[in-house]
Amino acid sequence: MGTIRHSSSVEVPRDRVFAYINDHQNVPNFFFGVTRFVPVTEATDGVGSQFAVTMKVGPKTLTSTVETVEWVENELIRLESVEGFSANTTWNFVDAGAGTQVDVEFVYTLPGGLAGRALGSLVEPFAGQAVRQTDKNLVEQVSRLA
Repeated sequence: MGTIRHSSSVEVPRDRVFAYINDHQNVPNFFFGVTRFVPVTEATDGVGSQFAVTMKVGPKTLTSTVETVEWVENELIRLESVEGFSANTTWNFVDAGAGTQVDVEFVYTLPGGLAGRALGSLVEPFAGQAVRQTDKNLVEQVSRLA
């Protein structure tokens, strides 16, 4: 299992930052490697909403279905995999001066054996790059909301 944690601040009110990240249509725009994030339930946010996710990791394409298991408006979004590649993501939002601190945790589980080691050799170097690029994208895009 791998865990990546990252924190950043943006000079935009928390409700706007939360709304941007919570809008499933924005996810491929800011989340590095995600090429598809589409609802598979009628609900598109809140507990119980589910999304089909496609993520490009180097030459490999990973698919997953994630479900929102915790959701507190302007505070928390937690997604867990229910099918496919096992990855859980938690977003926390707190006021930071005139802006918002965004904390994200991405936890993934690789399969065992040779397949898991091969996938790990792709995912682990990708993860650091993905976090840095996602942070850069998010700060740039959310800053436009100010």
